[in-house]
Amino acid sequence: MKAWNNGQLRELSAEEIAVIEADRKEWNDAKPTRQLAEIRKIRNQKLSETDYLAMSDNTMSDEMKTYRQSMRDIPQDYSEADYDDLLA
Repeated sequence: MKAWNNGQLRELSAEEIAVIEADRKEWNDAKPTRQLAEIRKIRNQKLSETDYLAMSDNTMSDEMKTYRQSMRDIPQDYSEADYDDLLA
């Protein structure tokens, strides 16, 4: 494996390759955590957009109640395998 260093292309040592591969593995292993954080961010934004409907002086439709509950249930109702679909 080669890499650029100070404007020159050089061959990487076995130790450098091992570090790069370990970093890649760590990044890939953390993918579900990053995805879940993004899902929660989107979910919280969608809930905040409808918070005004949940005020005590407002009667929320059953459809909106169901929608808001489904948003709150997202983390526990889906597995890591579903994260790509949720983000799409």
